[in-house]
Amino acid sequence: MENAATIGLDIAKNVFQVHGADIDGTPLFNRKLRRAEVLGFFERLPLCLVGIEACGTSHYWARCIAKFGHDVRLIHTTYVKAFVKRGKSDAYDSEAISEAVTQKTMRFVPIKSADQQAAAMIFRTRSLFVRQRVQATNALRAQLAELGIIADTGHGSFKFLAGTVRGIEETGFPKAARDALEEIVQQIECLSERIRKLDHQIVARANRDEDMRRLMTIPGVGPLIAAAVKAIAPDPSAFNSSRHFAAWIGLTPKSHSTGGKVLLGRISKMGNRQLRSLLFLAAVTVLGTVKDDSPMVRWAKRLRERRPFKVAAVAVANKLARIIWALLVKGGVYARSKIASSSEAAASEA
Repeated sequence: MENAATIGLDIAKNVFQVHGADIDGTPLFNRKLRRAEVLGFFERLPLCLVGIEACGTSHYWARCIAKFGHDVRLIHTTYVKAFVKRGKSDAYDSEAISEAVTQKTMRFVPIKSADQQAAAMIFRTRSLFVRQRVQATNALRAQLAELGIIADTGHGSFKFLAGTVRGIEETGFPKAARDALEEIVQQIECLSERIRKLDHQIVARANRDEDMRRLMTIPGVGPLIAAAVKAIAPDPSAFNSSRHFAAWIGLTPKSHSTGGKVLLGRISKMGNRQLRSLLFLAAVTVLGTVKDDSPMVRWAKRLRERRPFKVAAVAVANKLARIIWALLVKGGVYARSKIASSSEAAASEA
């Protein structure tokens, strides 16, 4: 262990695999560690480069190991897979991580602090409640359809569905059906209340955070998107350009180029799906309801005139991602036109 220069750590719930190599890449050891042995192992180890796959609990272990002075780097699982020689085992995985972390062109995942993870937990908890509410609403709509009651899709029809359930005795449906469906209605109402509480926390957090306030000057970007950006991408400076940031979200087209011919397909849809969906919804808002004379909105309206709506929305979402990167990295706020600024000032005075 004294000669180890590179460590590949394959983390798990209870049993960890650690692969060590010297400065020339020659393997030195490949052994298992129990969870309680991991920190003691790295505390005794001379300072070295440690690679970990970016997965569940990886940020926690990276912070703990870095306290001992080691250079800890997180690697996306997709990039590690290319270094797995054969088969699938913890020993092969840790060896692949050890090799991948030494590559000069490797891209690493920034290690999140506990506060950054806490911000992400608020957003993810809200997303969980929203998914559960959608599931419960769909179940309520489907079961009422069995009783001959049809409603539109979306959460907007919940008021009608709840009123139908609570007036079901007048229609002559069995009481057992009313009791069962009432449980679903109450669950949806409880989830909606929890979502509202988290929304208030997100808005309060956005009002206190300087970066979020600057992001909310962009047309279509509100507290939820600003919070999602800060939670999911806390260090946008890790990206070389705004295009790299948009590509990381999955809003750039796939490339199928060869022989000097450039062929671009649909967007890659790689990266975080929630952030990509939120930016798409923001783009839909810009194309549909935002009344602004800012350059970006004018460009979006012109694009909508010559492209299908969804194609234009994806392009606007890409534009929003680039503007977000520019504001976070270079500072400042989104500069709107003088016409828009004067009209907003007049409205506030009125």
